[in-house]
Amino acid sequence: MRKLAILLGPAIALAACSTNPPPPPAPVDLNNVLLAPGFLAHAGSANQYEIEASQLALQASANPGVRNLANVIIADHSAMGQQVAAAASAAGLPPPPSTLLPADQAMLDQLRASGTGLSFDQVYQQQQIAAHQQAIGMMQGYAGQGDVPALRTVASGAIPVMQKHLAMAQALVLTAPPPPPPPPMPAPAPGHAGERG
Repeated sequence: MRKLAILLGPAIALAACSTNPPPPPAPVDLNNVLLAPGFLAHAGSANQYEIEASQLALQASANPGVRNLANVIIADHSAMGQQVAAAASAAGLPPPPSTLLPADQAMLDQLRASGTGLSFDQVYQQQQIAAHQQAIGMMQGYAGQGDVPALRTVASGAIPVMQKHLAMAQALVLTAPPPPPPPPMPAPAPGHAGERG
């Protein structure tokens, strides 16, 4: 019996080692913004879009209101990006990716193609209104039902900031720049002033 146990022991150990490895984890659904991976992907992309679009506005717009909104967005979204990254790190998650999702990249491409001046300002305003409405909805949803408490807190804190941006974008007054002044009139030729013929 002892010989049988000695012979079977290694066979049983070998059989235990040859079990199938566990199946790979299920793929992450990046479209579900109520789960941290999807939230981080969408929030990171939207945040990066806001910063890049506003940097472009500083180059392409002469409108003081547009330029002010762009500066506010750059400052606030840079801070929010750092807050989201810190909350993700505290929860043991990777930081949000700095790449744009296709929809955000398409908006940025459209903005680049809009030129400068009033045409740029109009597209920038429309995009900022739409992007902030969407982002506010995402933040409200995650703040109420998200799966990671630290990210819920950051999402909740971002809502009033984004509401401020939305109000600023909606209040922008976009007008064409005034036409240039007419050229000066040529001076009358000397010696002809007041002559009658």
